[in-house]
Amino acid sequence: MVGGAILAEIPRSGEQPLLRRSESTSMPAMTTPGNSSHRVSAFADDALGSDDAVEIRRRLAAGEVSCTQIVSAAIERARAAGPALNAIAHERFDRALEEARGNNHGAFGGIPTFVKDTDAVEGLPLRMGSHALPDAPQPKSSQFVKQLLGTGLICLGKTTLPELGLTATTESLAYGPTCNPWNTAHSTGGSSGGSAALVAAGVVPLAHANDGGGSIRIPASCCGLVGLKPSRARLVGADGGRLFPIDIISQGVVTRSVRDTAAFLAAAEQVKPSRRYAPVGMVEGAGGKGLRIACFTDSAHGVESHPDCTRAVVETAELCESLGHHVDRIRCPYDEHVVDDFFAYWGFAPFGLGLVGRWVFGPGYDHSRIDAWSHGLAEQFRRNIWRMPGVLRRLRSFAQRYDAFFARYDVLLSPTLAEPPMPLGYISPDIPFATAVERVMRYAAFTPVQNLSGGAAISLPLGRSADDLPIGVQLGGDRGSERRLLELAYALEEARPWPTLAGNSH
Repeated sequence: MVGGAILAEIPRSGEQPLLRRSESTSMPAMTTPGNSSHRVSAFADDALGSDDAVEIRRRLAAGEVSCTQIVSAAIERARAAGPALNAIAHERFDRALEEARGNNHGAFGGIPTFVKDTDAVEGLPLRMGSHALPDAPQPKSSQFVKQLLGTGLICLGKTTLPELGLTATTESLAYGPTCNPWNTAHSTGGSSGGSAALVAAGVVPLAHANDGGGSIRIPASCCGLVGLKPSRARLVGADGGRLFPIDIISQGVVTRSVRDTAAFLAAAEQVKPSRRYAPVGMVEGAGGKGLRIACFTDSAHGVESHPDCTRAVVETAELCESLGHHVDRIRCPYDEHVVDDFFAYWGFAPFGLGLVGRWVFGPGYDHSRIDAWSHGLAEQFRRNIWRMPGVLRRLRSFAQRYDAFFARYDVLLSPTLAEPPMPLGYISPDIPFATAVERVMRYAAFTPVQNLSGGAAISLPLGRSADDLPIGVQLGGDRGSERRLLELAYALEEARPWPTLAGNSH
């Protein structure tokens, strides 16, 4: 085994592993006769077409189309696809049209987008997918939303997520399940599932997402998108990040093309440069050959991924070799204690909100209304609170062990998820907590390590399941490695373009 012990934890004696709706109109969707599920595509012969944001922006700059036409087309698509996807939590269509008039500033001036309902947008409620939060308009936008919209993007509204963004499917009791546009009987993943559904279906070319344990990469995998989790502190963080002992959340977007992801990162850096890293700058194509890539398909608990996910990684590894890179097949380079510590810490947010929720969200916050999954996580945290000093110590030291791996390798290649997109209900918030924990830990076993380390990672839709659903492959890097990952992503996209619901490939 090459490098298999580099990230390994030392076993600990005496401790056991833990294992608003959109407006309703008719929608042009592909329906399979005799099957209750169907594909949802909002792509149309309108001002948006099937272009990505970079191409739309070029057409805007050339005067081939106006901002008002672009935003109007996105609104019509949102109204059409809304009932089938259930991905819009709150809309601001009228205000977006006002903002579109004469908007031509910034790298993405005039391009429509949505903001995930984890972040405040001035004038819209902040519900985080929960009945516990008050339904009151926010007086100001979050710091990241200011960076996001500072690129010129126009916000059409807020997208759905699971309650508090705490699980790998977008099925909240507050808004109901969000459906995967590739097959509406399946999950979009979570927690940025509403944003992913709208981008995949063609409503907008890119949308806000954020990632505390895989919440950009997981829905990107399920919905056939590009999902980059930037390095910690590359972009402005979550407003509440300082309240956490370890801030594991990174902000970003989901897109249909590598160049949209690269262009957004460069534009966001122009709005507010990172104090921790040198700028990535504009990455416009593939890099050179000779990367050292470590490839694995088994989880930290020693469980092999679903054959469709394993095949996607193996085929990507072979593609990397054909492009001139060196690939070693290794076993999972970190053990179960890393993932167990992460899930032990994962309950901090719902537990802490039971103590300070009214201080954070105002007197309208009602902790008694959180769902069963959030309640279970909070209770698990409470029962294990005596372990937290050791858990936090190990989690804080993990970044050094993770970085040590990159003394020998440049990229860590793995599945994004251990399974293809799950049917709706498989990990919904109302199933028994013990069952949900087991399923989530297996399903989302590959993404949390970059949240703990602060390293960058990107999911690319390079695989397909036997049921013709998207499967993501993850490229992991160390802190500050966005350029390397994007250059490799460009090369893979060029060599093996992925399908979109527009009926073409990028």
